[in-house]
Amino acid sequence: MEQDRVLQRKSLTYAKRIIGLYQNLQKRDCPYVLLKQILRSGTSIGANIAEARFASSRKDFLNKLYIALKECSETQYWLQLLSESGFLTATEYSSMQADADELLKLLVAITKTIKAQ
Repeated sequence: MEQDRVLQRKSLTYAKRIIGLYQNLQKRDCPYVLLKQILRSGTSIGANIAEARFASSRKDFLNKLYIALKECSETQYWLQLLSESGFLTATEYSSMQADADELLKLLVAITKTIKAQ
């Protein structure tokens, strides 16, 4: 399914961006607990999508995608907190948030389609 490949590619690209953001924030003396949270949730999106590829059932597949969806939402929270705490510029925030929004929309569309089947 083409939509699945797009989702996998975009989530991997996003995870790499999160790693870059993590490295930049380390240089800005961002609190470690915030760094750890954004790194964990931001890279977990793609990890759960990758796990879904080899799900043992349709229910398991859907569950992994829902976990990815929740991790994406959590990542958006950490981005907002980092922005409002002054660790992210407006440009960094809007760029990272836009990519997270795109992933979220894809995940919602796929999960809705699967549930409707």
